[in-house]
Amino acid sequence: MTTPIDTGVERERLEAALLVDTVRITRPTGTPQLDLETGLLGPVPAEVVYEGKGAVLSGHGQVTAQHVLGREWLDDTVSWYRLLTPVAAPVPARYDRVEVVAAAGGRGATANRVWQVLDPSEASTVEIVRVTRLDEITPP
Repeated sequence: MTTPIDTGVERERLEAALLVDTVRITRPTGTPQLDLETGLLGPVPAEVVYEGKGAVLSGHGQVTAQHVLGREWLDDTVSWYRLLTPVAAPVPARYDRVEVVAAAGGRGATANRVWQVLDPSEASTVEIVRVTRLDEITPP
């Protein structure tokens, strides 16, 4: 006989253990304007969709998370990075930009890096945390 999982307890446990950074998700709202003095395009206008607790995990980070939680909870992915946000957070859309604006303890290797959402959040019958595939687009 298997013991049922209390998803509320698991959600709280996972959020406390892994969602320790502050992430910002922005959505493009227009096209960049040409700077006539430099000849370069300016920033893409965007609106903030979400700013709050989350985490960006690489493939290695996903393996580490499995050890922290004591079970395998994410399968391998074609994408190297995944964004984790609370289930209550808005669902990111394709081409949204993701940045870590505050890394836990100020030591995160995710600082000054930018990702783009590849697909809307992964769907699941039982959601413990929202998982979104990312591709790094940090400018050189």
